[in-house]
Amino acid sequence: MYPNLLNMFLASRLRAAATVVLWLIIVGVLAAVAPKLESVEDNASANLPPAASDSMRARQLLRQAFPEQTGTPAIIVVHGRGGDRSAAAEAVSRIHDVLTGPDRPSGVTGVISAARAPQAAEGLVSADGGTQLVIADVPGSPSDESFRDTVAALRRVAGQQAGDAEVAVTGPAGIATDTTTVFSSGDKTLLLATVVLVVVILLAIYRSPLMALIPLLAVGVAMRVAQSLGALMADAGWFDISSQTASIMTVLLFGVGTDYALIITARYREALIDEPDRFKAMRIAMRSIGETVLSSASTVVLAMLALLVSVSPALRGFGPYLALGVAVMALVAFTFIPTLVLLAGRAVFWPLSERGAARRSLGGAVWHRVARLVTDAPAKVIAVVVAVLALLSLGLVNYRTSFDFVSGFRVETESARGQALLRAGLGPGEIAPTTVLVHAGGGITAAQGAEIAAALRAVDGVARVGGRPRLSGDGTAVAVQVVLDADPYSSRAFDKVAPLRSVAGTAAAKAGVAGAEVLVAGETAQTADIRGALDRDMGYIVVLVLMIVAVVLGLLLRSVLAPVYLVVTLVLSFVATLGATTLLTLTVLGDEGIGNRVAAYIFVFLVALGVDYNIFVMSRLKQELRGKALPDAIRAAVTRTGGVVSSAGLILAATFAVLMTQPIRELFQFGFAMAFGILLDTFLIRPLLVPAIVTTLGGKALWPARDHATTARNRHDTPRVTSSAEGR
Repeated sequence: MYPNLLNMFLASRLRAAATVVLWLIIVGVLAAVAPKLESVEDNASANLPPAASDSMRARQLLRQAFPEQTGTPAIIVVHGRGGDRSAAAEAVSRIHDVLTGPDRPSGVTGVISAARAPQAAEGLVSADGGTQLVIADVPGSPSDESFRDTVAALRRVAGQQAGDAEVAVTGPAGIATDTTTVFSSGDKTLLLATVVLVVVILLAIYRSPLMALIPLLAVGVAMRVAQSLGALMADAGWFDISSQTASIMTVLLFGVGTDYALIITARYREALIDEPDRFKAMRIAMRSIGETVLSSASTVVLAMLALLVSVSPALRGFGPYLALGVAVMALVAFTFIPTLVLLAGRAVFWPLSERGAARRSLGGAVWHRVARLVTDAPAKVIAVVVAVLALLSLGLVNYRTSFDFVSGFRVETESARGQALLRAGLGPGEIAPTTVLVHAGGGITAAQGAEIAAALRAVDGVARVGGRPRLSGDGTAVAVQVVLDADPYSSRAFDKVAPLRSVAGTAAAKAGVAGAEVLVAGETAQTADIRGALDRDMGYIVVLVLMIVAVVLGLLLRSVLAPVYLVVTLVLSFVATLGATTLLTLTVLGDEGIGNRVAAYIFVFLVALGVDYNIFVMSRLKQELRGKALPDAIRAAVTRTGGVVSSAGLILAATFAVLMTQPIRELFQFGFAMAFGILLDTFLIRPLLVPAIVTTLGGKALWPARDHATTARNRHDTPRVTSSAEGR
């Protein structure tokens, strides 16, 4: 079937041109009917815990019991310069008057401050009076433009009425708005930097302008198709796409797309050595690499889809869009890239000649020396590489995660400035108070609510309990605001959620509340549930992705043993990469922690993409074993795959490194980790460790296949294999 498909678009120049035109029509039609990707991006749901978690149930019940307060709080922090109490009080009074007057910004509700409600001063005014708060509810979803416009209006009013005081809008509403702004600010820079970097590397590799342009055109087609399809699917509610996912898609498609282009063109150049007819040479090349590229793409797609087992929205929504992108890129690689190369004719290699370009596919002297090293001293190679990986893994000694998005911004934001003022003036817990909600169908009295509040005051780690408990209109629920003495996004705060729930439940029972259900709402409770979901998901993802990789390798290599040691090398690479990332970003650069989802992202991407290079090497080894003894086959595989796979690895690492230009900690850490890990796979794991292991295992390396050294000696009639899936 596959040869027939190749003949459909590689049989003649006319069919090749028709294939290119068809892709351009697809791009145009999808662009016309699909919404803009930015219009369907959802950055809010990605930062929420699972819908079935206790904190989300608490949020829903809280909104039902107290429908008058359904907005997201924006905290306006007012600080009198030098601790000037009067300057702070006067500014608060002016801000409060504007926000509650006839000219107040639309969308602002529920304004609270000590200026007009002295009884609410607790928690709104610092001990010295120099720092004061105005709290306003902002309705709607943080992903809506109207929400961000309301926060912008709040900031404008606060700045206009500040006088001699310093003001900043923070809290959940300010943080959500700044998160969206920071993510969107780097998109154009990311795309431009990626394009420039890939062009420079491709020119250095190919030394041909036209050959360097073809991968970029292919990536452009795949990206437009994937973005349009993704926007349509997101708009239909199939899955969510966040700004972070969109950014990673950009670099992923550039990396994967140029990798596939390098592999295809390398095999094509090699086929031209024996076959002068360009169309026949391309069909030979595509047939020889079909299974390899299909295995590579399938591994990445399945690994991305494995994230669907996650319960955390941040991971669950991450995979489908990226799987779609890689699938489209693979389809473009199989059709669009070879037809463009053929349509360009001899000019595709200019200023090199076609014969000169073909000769460059035979491998360089460096890779001949590397091949000789791994077959002559495999034990030493294994020992040195494993020692390097173990040394890098020591960086994990300082490993810790961070759930504070604001601390991860690598640019100044108003919400971060507001948090600093709030933390210094009133304490860290005031950034995001926690609400303990007690619900009972039989009803709760004010006296019973007071007993519950009194019990909560005695909990270790509680800085204060805010005001009187609030009773719902129907008398079936009471809400108690609790301010912790720890940063609400810290592990210390997360660990207080369970004690709060337990103490409130015990107090409700002692107060005579029948059938009480206790839930904890707020940023701390939600983030604690996010932590629990991510811990659960990481275990499932690791097992499932490794199983997927092992199965794909087993089917490709027709081996049971090979997937075992290849998977072990991938795990070693991941651990070493995470250790190096921790060492750089935490120990050297001083980050608060590794972003809470970064480890999962690194694992999925590094394993899925890293195994590609093992696939290219091992599939070439299988081909070489048809006519050579094992040592000769290993040397041929390493030599022929060395140049192109190393070039592919450099490009893939460079594209991910572009993420380090982004103003978000998570993307910086992820970009560094992927670049570092891919380089490890490219220059240590793939050319040294894997061939050395195969050499050590000898004829059993592809067990249960027959001893290939013996098979090769008995196959004197086997024709010489001159083409390579990856060699140059």
